[in-house]
Parts: sequence; structure tokens; C-alpha cells
Amino acid sequence: MRVLLVEDEPTLRGQLKAVLAQAGYAVDEAADGGQAAHLGATEPYDAVVLDLGLPVLDGLTVLQRWRAAGRTTPVLILTARDGWHEKVAGIDAGADDYLAKPFHTEELLARLRALVRRSHGLASPLLNNGDITLDTRNGTVTQAGATVSLTAHEYRLLAYLMHRAGQVVSRSELVEHLYAQDFDRDSNTVEVFVARLRRKLGADLIETVRGLGYRLAARG
Repeated sequence: MRVLLVEDEPTLRGQLKAVLAQAGYAVDEAADGGQAAHLGATEPYDAVVLDLGLPVLDGLTVLQRWRAAGRTTPVLILTARDGWHEKVAGIDAGADDYLAKPFHTEELLARLRALVRRSHGLASPLLNNGDITLDTRNGTVTQAGATVSLTAHEYRLLAYLMHRAGQVVSRSELVEHLYAQDFDRDSNTVEVFVARLRRKLGADLIETVRGLGYRLAARG
């Protein structure tokens, strides 16, 4: 899962980026509204964390531009604790949720997980496919009750496919959603991680759809 983090305060932005990366997200960051507006309009994010008090363009204007352009990416806005009017304006502008500063990072992660789940029509934090369970709350994967050790990239790939269960996902889409913008992207690495997941979780877990991409095989 790939997230855009928009926060102008350098220390907080660095802390949040580390927390999000630790939770398994590929993170792009923007320090002002101009950069955020461009990234959100041109890159395919699974969610956005958007501070409203930004230089160049304020967060509310950025959000309004995204929605006016038809961008439906889930957006979690950050507001001042006493800024109830900002919360209302943000929701009316198309935000999916809000979080008041200061906040606990655990709450931010929980709200972000919920936004991503809802955008894929999922209700539970536990994603199941046969005997495989992925717990989005703590980033663990089990098979038949036994914990399976995955690298960050393997987990991210499995999580994306499980969120898109039953759908064919192209290699290019996987690359766009698994790696941050500044990562040295190579579509061949997707094949490597698919092969690793097949070895760890079963050769029939991920189907190759010739000429189109990959699909998570449904297991009873």
C-alpha cells in the first residue's frame, strides 16, 4: 500500500513517515500544498494523510482540487484540536476522516487502515483467503495458525493482492502501489516477490494471468 503524507512541519513529517514505513506502507511526502496537489493528481495512492495548514496552497484547496478532478483516493485530514470548523469544511470538501492534533500514532494508523479497507469494500481488519490470514493491525500473516515470516516487500505485495482479491492486477499497478516515488523501481522485482510468496504460502496462491498480470487465487 502506498500513502502520500502531506505535512509542512519537518520533525512531525519525519516521525510520521517512519511510523508509516514501519507499519508497511510505501510513503511519499510533500511539504507544501503545491507539491501535494501535483503528486495527488498524478500518482496512484491508496490513501493520503493531509494537514490543512500548509504553505503555497492550504490543504482544503488541495483536497477540493483533487475531488473536482475526480480523484477518489481516501483522505485523512489533520486539524488543530480546536478547529471544529476545519473538520466540517474538510468533510464537506470530500475528506473521508479527520484526526485532531496532537494525536497518538496508533490512532492515525487505525484510521488509515479503516480508510483503505473501506475503499476496497472490506469491513474486517483480518483478511482471509482459505487458511491464510493477514492481520492489517499488526502486519502479521499466518497459515493454518502458524506465523509466516515475510519481508516488508513480500508483505506489501500480499496485502495489496488480498485487498484486491479476485481481481487481476497488472505488474505496472503493483509497482506503482508497492514502491515510493523515490524508489528505484523495476517491474522484474515483482516477479521475484511473487515467486517468494509462492514458495512460502503455496505455489497455487498467486495466479499468473498471461499478458495481464496476477490474481490472488481463491482458496476455500
